[in-house]
Amino acid sequence: MKIAIATDHNGVDEKKEIIKSLNNYEVVDMSTDNTPIDDYPDFAFKVAESVANKEVDLGVLLCGTGIGMSIAANKVKGIRCAHCSSIEQAHLAREHNNANIIALSYKQDLKELTKMIEEFLITPASQDERHQRRVNKIISYEDGTYNEL
Repeated sequence: MKIAIATDHNGVDEKKEIIKSLNNYEVVDMSTDNTPIDDYPDFAFKVAESVANKEVDLGVLLCGTGIGMSIAANKVKGIRCAHCSSIEQAHLAREHNNANIIALSYKQDLKELTKMIEEFLITPASQDERHQRRVNKIISYEDGTYNEL
């Protein structure tokens, strides 16, 4: 499995440790040139585009809260980025929502971050009809074909 990861100027050290922990995956670091004044949308778009274009399978984003990265990534067509703060949320984001990017706060405990990421990566999307139906509604809305309002 190929994973894209990026952070803004917050979380550079944490990102490096997370990459080390993902030794069972092919990891593409998409924020190798962080500066003290960089902007999180640039990195969110870069990871989201790589996921949307199927250059990588899943994405991991870090910033101060994870919220800004999530908002920016979700502007890219085909992306379902989940801001998570627990292992359970990471699991359910993949299982119920077929999220393809996880956004996290670098301020959380490093062990907890790596557990959330691992849970996100190993959890398959549910094949349950209700979950697939709901994700398909999101996709159809994004495509402009949703007509249930």
